[in-house]
Amino acid sequence: TLAPYFSQGRIELRMTARGETKEDAVKLIEETDLKIKEKIGKYIFAEGKTNIETVIFEILKEKNLKLSTAESCTGGLMASTFINIPGISEVFYEGIVCYSNDSKIKRLNVNPKTIEKYGAVSEEVAREMAQGLAEINSSNVVLAATGIAGPGGGTKDKPVGLVYLGLYINGKVQTRKMNIPGDRTYIRHRTTFWSFEWLRQNLLKI
Repeated sequence: TLAPYFSQGRIELRMTARGETKEDAVKLIEETDLKIKEKIGKYIFAEGKTNIETVIFEILKEKNLKLSTAESCTGGLMASTFINIPGISEVFYEGIVCYSNDSKIKRLNVNPKTIEKYGAVSEEVAREMAQGLAEINSSNVVLAATGIAGPGGGTKDKPVGLVYLGLYINGKVQTRKMNIPGDRTYIRHRTTFWSFEWLRQNLLKI
C-alpha cells in the first residue's frame, strides 16, 4: 500500500508491504520506491524522519556556504525556521525583516526608484533585496521574499497571495513568482516552504 499525507505544501508517502518473508516484503518496497523515484525523483527532498530545513542545513555545510534571509511578507518565518535547528550557526549568517519600503531602502540598499516604478511586491525588488543583502554581509547565499499576505492590500494586478522570491548564490541572482491561495498564515508558511524547496534544488546544481 502507498499512503499519501499532505501538510503545508509537503506530501509524505508511506509504503507498507506484506510478504511470506521479510525479504519478500522488502523487495516489494524497493521495487515501489524505484518506480516512485523514476516519476518524481527531483521533487523528493528526503527519506525518513527529517524536514526540508535540515536537508538544506546539511547541503550548506557540505558546500561550505553561508546563508542569509531578507524577508518582507514572511516576517522572519524563514529565519526562525532555520534557527530551530541545533548547530545552524555553522551556516546561517543573518536574517533581516524589512517590512516597510523605507527599511528595504536603508537596510538592503534597494533603489527607491525601483520601488516607485514597480512597487514593493515585484520581481525587481525581490532581486535587489537578495543582491543588496549579499553585498552588505558577503553571504554566499541569500533568500529573499516580498509579497501580499492579506487579507487586505491586494489589487486586480497584484492580488493577495502574490509573492516574489529572490535568490542570490555566488554572484548570480534569480527570481520566482508565486500565487498562493489562502489566509495570511497559510500564505506565509507556504511561501517559506516553497522558497526552501526552490533553494534546495538550486543548491544541488552547484
